Amino acid sequence: MSLETTAAPDRSEEPASAYSWYVLGVLVVVYILNFIDRQILSILAVDIKRDLQLSDGQLGFLGGAAFAVFYALFGVPLGRLADRWHRVRLLTIGLVLWSTMTALSGFARNYLTLSLARMGVGVGEATASPTAYSLISDYFPSRQRATALAIYSSGLYLGGGVSLLIGAKISQVWDSAYPGGGMAGLVGWQAAFLAVGVPGILLAIWVASLREPVRQPHDKPGARHPLHDFFIDLSMLLPPFTFFHALRRGPVAAAVNLLMAAAMIGLAVVMIGLTGNLPQWSAMAFGYYAVFSWASTLRRHDPATFKLIWGTPAFICTALGYGLVSLGAYALAFWSAPYAETVLKLPKAELAFVLGGSGAVSGFLGVILGGRMSDWLRSRNPAGRILVVMFGILAPIVPIWIGFTTENATLFYVMNFLAGMFAATALGAAAATTQDLVLPRMRGTATASFFLATTLVGLAIGPYMVGQISELSGSMRIGVLSLIGVAPISFVLLIYAYRTLPQAEATMVERARAAAGE
Repeated sequence: MSLETTAAPDRSEEPASAYSWYVLGVLVVVYILNFIDRQILSILAVDIKRDLQLSDGQLGFLGGAAFAVFYALFGVPLGRLADRWHRVRLLTIGLVLWSTMTALSGFARNYLTLSLARMGVGVGEATASPTAYSLISDYFPSRQRATALAIYSSGLYLGGGVSLLIGAKISQVWDSAYPGGGMAGLVGWQAAFLAVGVPGILLAIWVASLREPVRQPHDKPGARHPLHDFFIDLSMLLPPFTFFHALRRGPVAAAVNLLMAAAMIGLAVVMIGLTGNLPQWSAMAFGYYAVFSWASTLRRHDPATFKLIWGTPAFICTALGYGLVSLGAYALAFWSAPYAETVLKLPKAELAFVLGGSGAVSGFLGVILGGRMSDWLRSRNPAGRILVVMFGILAPIVPIWIGFTTENATLFYVMNFLAGMFAATALGAAAATTQDLVLPRMRGTATASFFLATTLVGLAIGPYMVGQISELSGSMRIGVLSLIGVAPISFVLLIYAYRTLPQAEATMVERARAAAGE
C-alpha cells in the first residue's frame, strides 16, 4: 500500500468542532464505565477473598493478569481492526460484551468461574481505547491531541474512584437486607457486579448514535473484509496457529518461534515452582509468547507499521517507561482499599468514600494538568512530553513511602491522593507521544501496542507483585513499598526516549517508506 494514500490532511491549525467535544464527552462516559467494571473488584476484594477462600496472590491475579493478558492480546487485532473498520460499531459491540461479562461475574461461585468472567471483561474492554484513541486523533488536531487524550483518560480515574463508592454501598446495603444471601443466594459483592454490568448494555445504544469520521480508503480494490483480517491477526497470537504463521516465513522463523515458546514455558515452570501460582505465570508466559509471535508476523505483513512501532526505540522506551508508571498506579488502585481495611483497620464505608472520592479527583486533576503541561512543553521542545512522563514516575515515590508507613489515617489519605495525582500526569503525555510517532493509518495498532506495555507490564504484574510479596513477606506494607523499586528502571528508559524522540519523529515518513520498499 502506498504511504501517500494513507496520510491524512494536515489539520494542525484547525480547531476542534463542538461535535468533536461532544464525542469526547461520550467516550469519557464509556471509559468511566470501563473502569468501574474493571476496578470494582478492589473494594470487594476482602469479601471475595473470604467467601471464595483466596490468597493474596490469587487476588492479585484476578485484579491483574486474569484481565490484563486477554485485554492486551485481543487489543492487538482489535487495534488493527480499528484502523480499517467502523470504530463506533466496534466500540458498541465491545461495550455490550464487557458489560455482560461484568454482570456474569456476579454469578461466580469459585475462583475458576470468576477468573473466566474477568477474562471475558478483558476481551470486551480491549475494544475501548484503540477505537477511542483513533476517533480522538481524527476529531482533534495535533496541537490539542494530548489535552483531548488526557480528558478521555480522566475516565480511568473517575471510574476507578466511583467504583469504590458504588461497590461498597451496594455490597453493604445488599448484605444488610439479605444477611444469608438474597435472590439465588447472591451476596453483596455479587450484587455489586450485576448492578454495574447491566447499565453498560443501555449505554451502548447512545454510543451507536455517534458519527464515524470519514477516512481516506487505503485498501486496494478487492481487498478482504476487515473482519477477515481480524481473525487472521487473532490467529497470529493463538497457538498453534502462531507456529504455522512462523513456518510460512521459513524454517529459521519456525525454529525461532519454537525457541521462544520453549523459553516462555521454562520461565513459567520456574516461576510457578517459586511462587506456586499456576494461573499467573501460565497467563504471563502465554501473553509474552503471543506478543512475540504477533510482532514477528507483523514485521513481514506490514513492515512500515512494524518499523515505526517495534523498530523505533523512542516508541518502545516511552511505552515501557510509562508501563512501569502504570505498574505502580494499577497496584495502588487495587491494593489501597484492602490495605486500609486490613492494616489500618478502617471501615469499608469510610475508605470507599475517601479513597473513591480522592482517587477520582486526584486522577482527574493529574491527567488534565499533565496533558495541558505536556502540550505546552511539546510546543517548545519536540521531546517535551517525555519530561511529564518522568515526573509521573519520580514524584509519587515520597508520597508512597510516607503513606504506607504511617499509622495515621489522615496522612495515609493525603499521601494516597498525592501519589495518584502525580502518577496520573504521565498518561496523556505518553499516549500522545506514541500517536505522534506513527502515521494516521497506524494509530489503532500503535494504541494497542502502547497498551501492551500498560497491561502486560503494568496491570498484569503490578497488582500480582504486591500480592505475592505481601504473601511471601507476611506484610502487605512491604508488598506496596516494593513498587518504589521500579522507578529507576523507568527513568533510564525515559531518558533514552527523550534523547531519541526528535529524530524518530522527524524521520518517520522516510523510515516507513524505506521499510515498505517505496
